[in-house]
Amino acid sequence: MTTLATDLLATLAYGVVGLVLMAVGYLLVDVATPGRLHDLIWADRNRNAALLLASNLVGVGVIVTTAIVVSHDDFVDGLVSSAAYGLLGLLLMAGSFLLLDLVTPGRLGEILVDPEPHPAVWVSAVVHLATGAVIAAAIS
Repeated sequence: MTTLATDLLATLAYGVVGLVLMAVGYLLVDVATPGRLHDLIWADRNRNAALLLASNLVGVGVIVTTAIVVSHDDFVDGLVSSAAYGLLGLLLMAGSFLLLDLVTPGRLGEILVDPEPHPAVWVSAVVHLATGAVIAAAIS
């Protein structure tokens, strides 16, 4: 029973780290897009904003999952590496957003919240996913 309790507590700790990182990702996407992300997605049903946020969350999830898997049952190392690599991933995703905004026409934030679907959203989403995958591969 001790092992189950220990495993449940470790899972809870990893879950909290993952949720905190996803909350930070949400805030970063909210800052990058004009308007309130909450209103854009839940009130206005903006698919562009939803896709951008979803790709950010999946990218963070891939990074955190990989950090947990490669921690080889070292709980403290797993928590620290999950948090550190997750934050690095979020910074790189934010940087990739800014870089993509610099090299493309218009303001990417405004394009991404347009009520009409826009192909630039798919490009930005794939950049988030690819960034998460690259960091995950670097961890392992």
